[in-house]
Amino acid sequence: MVNYRSSGVAPIPPVIKNLLIINALVWLAQLYFDRQGIPLEFYGGLWDPGSGNFRIWQLITHMFMHQAYAGMPPWGVENIVFAHIGFNMFALWMFGSILENFWGSKRFLQFYMICGIGAGVAQMFLGGGGPAIGASGAVMGVMAAFAYLFPNTELYMLFIPVPLKAKYVVGGLIALDLFGGINPGPADNVAHWAHLGGALIGIIVVIFWNKTRKKDFY
Repeated sequence: MVNYRSSGVAPIPPVIKNLLIINALVWLAQLYFDRQGIPLEFYGGLWDPGSGNFRIWQLITHMFMHQAYAGMPPWGVENIVFAHIGFNMFALWMFGSILENFWGSKRFLQFYMICGIGAGVAQMFLGGGGPAIGASGAVMGVMAAFAYLFPNTELYMLFIPVPLKAKYVVGGLIALDLFGGINPGPADNVAHWAHLGGALIGIIVVIFWNKTRKKDFY
């Protein structure tokens, strides 16, 4: 295990910066095309194999798309949804920057894509429906890896006046997703199984990499 303590604001590492830019550009494209009656989510979102709409590229494209509008058309500025992409990109920057600096850009990008694809597979076979969109599965893998490598890092959460250790914060989020996946509410549109799949793949990859790294020193 490694104890991590932040030493101030550092420049955004290259992979994180590019992921933030790509996600933002895709989201803006969704806003534009949705208003033209061309929902990009139908083509790039992740459908389950039994729907007839599944395409293999959706395992990758779904993780770069986010909810653009709420409700039904006609859409206006008041219908634009910022929370979905906002939370995911904030968490990606917050936790992913540390992992990219720790591992290096190439390894972090490999990790991020593996978690995102794994999250998509879990959602396809356990969540069903569609289309599922969002970077949340990959981001949950990043958060799970952070909690594994830096478990005692203290995090400050909104509306909670005391710091909480990363292992408790991420563990709590995983527990909430497990509950939501097993007992989904009637209006629940969260891809809980994608979150859980991403977190599980993230932990497995980190454990495997740690064992491989230790063998290199023998």
